[in-house]
Amino acid sequence: MADPVYIAIATSTGDGRAGGRAATDDGLLDVTLAIPREMGGPGGATNPEQLFAAGWASCFHSAVKAIAASRKVTFTDSAVVAEVGIHPTEQGGFSLSAALHVEFGGIDQATADSLVEAAHEVCPYSVATRGNIPVSIDATVA
Repeated sequence: MADPVYIAIATSTGDGRAGGRAATDDGLLDVTLAIPREMGGPGGATNPEQLFAAGWASCFHSAVKAIAASRKVTFTDSAVVAEVGIHPTEQGGFSLSAALHVEFGGIDQATADSLVEAAHEVCPYSVATRGNIPVSIDATVA
């Protein structure tokens, strides 16, 4: 594997997802964490699944735009909605699932589907999760 071009550094302190804090070494991200109400917690703060969803949505969106640029495909608008689910396992732990919904304006469905498939091959989050968690991806055109 090649040397990294960038290394993100984040530290979790306190009680982790149960009222702890996560911050990056550059101070640009500094959030309090809370267990969601749906999991029996108090809610009211972000959680690791939301942070993962935000990262994957942003990264995937960049991959879609890069693939489109390389193919000289233009569209009028785009968005990526990432849903990250957390599921109890039989062993007493948890696992993740993900769904990525990509929305386009100004292109046809076949082109949108092709861009999304290609982005899923190169997005680092997609590469990292491939074969590890269930992932569904779809494209919608307006």
